[in-house]
Amino acid sequence: MPRQHGPHRARITFSDSAAKQLESLTSEADIHALDRALVVVSVDPEVGEPIPDDTAGPQLREYADEVERVRLLYWVTALRTVVVVAYLEV
Repeated sequence: MPRQHGPHRARITFSDSAAKQLESLTSEADIHALDRALVVVSVDPEVGEPIPDDTAGPQLREYADEVERVRLLYWVTALRTVVVVAYLEV
């Protein structure tokens, strides 16, 4: 019997500034909260709200998880397979 696979997830790539922010995280709780938010965005890249008045370049989106207190600013590539995190806040 063929194995059932879950939905295709987008690959997460960090900008240089977001990678530096990621390196500065030391709290297990913060890392766990960020990981949960990244999973949500990777499963559904359209989950975030478009940032108004952003017409230059790719459409920036914002995903905020009020329970985990995480905010991500990101854009989705033209192939809709890679989500690039431009800023993160934990």
